Amino acid sequence: MSAKIIAAAKKMANIGGFVSGDALLERRREVQKLSSRVQSIDDLLGGGFETQALVEVYGEFGSGKTQIGHQLAVNCTLPVDQGGLDGDVFYIDTEDTFRPERITQMARGHGLDPDYVLSRIHVARAYNSAHQMLLADEIKRMSKGLNVKMIIVDSLTSHFRAEFIGRGMLARRQQKLNSHLKDLKKLADVNNALVLVTNQVHSKPDAMWGDPTKPIGGHILAHASTFRLYLRKAKGGRRIARLVDSPNLPDGECVYQVTEEGLRD
Repeated sequence: MSAKIIAAAKKMANIGGFVSGDALLERRREVQKLSSRVQSIDDLLGGGFETQALVEVYGEFGSGKTQIGHQLAVNCTLPVDQGGLDGDVFYIDTEDTFRPERITQMARGHGLDPDYVLSRIHVARAYNSAHQMLLADEIKRMSKGLNVKMIIVDSLTSHFRAEFIGRGMLARRQQKLNSHLKDLKKLADVNNALVLVTNQVHSKPDAMWGDPTKPIGGHILAHASTFRLYLRKAKGGRRIARLVDSPNLPDGECVYQVTEEGLRD
């Protein structure tokens, strides 16, 4: 009886048991890579941003996190032979930073029809953490009939950080955040899609060495992220992207520019 209950629960939750290594290898062969159209960034990531992955992009205010989100949303609509995924994008905007005007600029920078690109990007403004989590569930419902290839949350932690204040609320915040991340990762797996989340940072003044700037979210987010990119400003309007965590790639960094037409080498 208990075995039947467990089997039924797995079916309802859409989770399975053990699978063979060759089956996992076959699934890995389904992974696609979304090009940033910036050679240095693509090289840093081994060819581009992987599907079936959750990529965290973090940095200080003005480091270019939202710019990467906008650029990848545009690129996702490109045909596969042009480095895109020929897919639809769901964009959860928590800080009112999505700008269709910026999408238009970037689309024209690639010679694309802005109206077509915008028609494939589905945007929702999240007003609190509960609403944000609900919107992730809404993507499941809306994805039927669409080729969902990218989910963007910009930014992931802002509502959680504002609503769960103090050490007494930390455990509750992390529990909620963990649940949200699991839902997002499941969307990536089920749709063979890329999940990109932007994240805020805080400074650790007691750090004895290294960069005191650390991402919000602690170990929960660190373990949930497949790849972690740390962005920072450089001179002359340039940006530096550093790959700080990956399951299969070495740490490294690259330099790129944010122009009116989008991201460029």
